[in-house]
Amino acid sequence: MSVALLWVVSPCDVSNGTSFMESVREGNRFFDSSRHRNLVSNERINRGGGKQTNNGRKFSVRSAILATPSGERTMTSEQMVYDVVLRQAALVKRQLRSTNELEVKPDIPIPGNLGLLSEAYDRCGEVCAEYAKTFNLGTMLMTPERRRAIWAIYVWCRRTDELVDGPNASYITPAALDRWENRLEDVFNGRPFDVLDGALSDTVSNFPVDIQPFRDMIEGMRMDLRKSRYKNFDELYLYCYYVAGTVGLMSVPIMGIAPESKATTESVYNAALALGIANQLTNILRDVGEDARRGRVYLPQDELAQAGLSDEDIFAGRVTDKWRIFMKKQIHRARKFFDEAEKGVTELSSASRFPVWASLVLYRKILDEIEANDYNNFTKRAYVSKSKKLIALPIAYAKSLVPPTKTASLQR
Repeated sequence: MSVALLWVVSPCDVSNGTSFMESVREGNRFFDSSRHRNLVSNERINRGGGKQTNNGRKFSVRSAILATPSGERTMTSEQMVYDVVLRQAALVKRQLRSTNELEVKPDIPIPGNLGLLSEAYDRCGEVCAEYAKTFNLGTMLMTPERRRAIWAIYVWCRRTDELVDGPNASYITPAALDRWENRLEDVFNGRPFDVLDGALSDTVSNFPVDIQPFRDMIEGMRMDLRKSRYKNFDELYLYCYYVAGTVGLMSVPIMGIAPESKATTESVYNAALALGIANQLTNILRDVGEDARRGRVYLPQDELAQAGLSDEDIFAGRVTDKWRIFMKKQIHRARKFFDEAEKGVTELSSASRFPVWASLVLYRKILDEIEANDYNNFTKRAYVSKSKKLIALPIAYAKSLVPPTKTASLQR
């Protein structure tokens, strides 16, 4: 299942047939090149390192689960995720107490590799330009420091997604993902494994980015290895948070909140989370047929049953009245998350709004295309044509010029 790589990435920009990993140059390593291989070619994601973050503490969404003596959960996925949102917002607020603007440090040369860090960011920019053209265009309006940091996060998310959704996914095991997580720990502790890791390591040292959303995205990849059904929306919501909502939490510290915004930091994070959830729900609805051919159903099983549908109906690809009614409800839910996301985009720093608005406007149009296809997402792939994108992007740009509201209830 392809994830919504960033809450600022637009549809139709991600190549589907060629592995992004195959395009990453094999040279330019921070360390002895003989120790490095393509991370998805086998299980050599084998870095050591402890499990502590740079603040000495590890937290997982899973640790927020409350259970009864019988082992049943008493906390919903939404409550669990909101706990993570509060932690990320608190991290940014601590930084904002000491400075009105995020302090961005200059390049820190890696000993023995002078100038390599600049090349690392350039390579991340090349990857974004190749695989996310509209997103990359939007980042051109950002400050150079923020633009490079977003590139670094985009590339890490894409590499992570390729572990379980790329051409070498069949070689990936839970142990391989564990090693990828250990490697992430090293990145956050200033020990990058390769040139692309180096860009992310520099980014997280310059911005108040917390490791937890990165860990949670890896947990989403683990979920894809072991799970192909979701019994209700609560389960699906948690999956959507892991693989897409996390990206919003990673990105807000880079995007920045407008100095004149009166919105709470938590509300901006919630909007970022909502856009990630909306984008992933849209992916799921667009890719029903593609996922079914892989034996996967990313739809709430209880809601399918209530609609008089089953997995067999999906595998058969039958567009019936029952299916249309079911799809209308799913599309309505996704649009509600887009509505929630809109509340926070305007609160971002002025230079960061356009790529986010572009994502929101264009991804939302995929839902319109599903409707235009008479809800046939079995054999028809809903996509936004170039002409429609050209019409939509000026609208997104106009929305990005709207300043933050002056009537929010709470100060950051």
